[in-house]
Amino acid sequence: MGTYNLAAAAKSLYEARLTLLTTKTLRDLLGPALPEASFFSLLDRLGRAGVLRRLERDKYMLADGAAHDFQIANFLYEPSYVSLETALNFHGILPQFPYEIASVTPRKPVVKTLDGKTYRYVHLKQSLFWGYDAAPGFLVAHPEKALLDLLYLQSKGLARAHLDEMELSRLDRARFEAYAGRFPALKGLPRL
Repeated sequence: MGTYNLAAAAKSLYEARLTLLTTKTLRDLLGPALPEASFFSLLDRLGRAGVLRRLERDKYMLADGAAHDFQIANFLYEPSYVSLETALNFHGILPQFPYEIASVTPRKPVVKTLDGKTYRYVHLKQSLFWGYDAAPGFLVAHPEKALLDLLYLQSKGLARAHLDEMELSRLDRARFEAYAGRFPALKGLPRL
């Protein structure tokens, strides 16, 4: 592959206007007809040229692309949505910013570290995997759902909710009660 092909590949990536890319997406953008060895060689060259950055196996980011931490959290482990203390802070319910980006997933729990940031994924059974919005570019729990996720995990001994540190008056009472009705019985639900 010559320099022109590398430049053409970089141009294709920038024109796609995607910051986070899987190997499959890269394959679709850069040429499905390329032999596998040539394709991975091109990815390596794009990395060395400072165009593409490998985050982990089959997950890449444009090197000069700006992605929100929550976008990266959703991208690194799918399906997942940002929840728990992280979402509560995002919505202004919990004033202290957690030291890790916490998400829930119906998959097995895992912790990933990237650029000094910790991304924690906590298992939540599939029947409780709802109550989130697609904010610009990422999935984040509604504040009421984030609190209920936290209380549910606390009931299982997997988390600790510090209700005295939260601005519970900012929650939507009707939504909280409706969501609470969809959870298994939780003890110690706060009064809003």
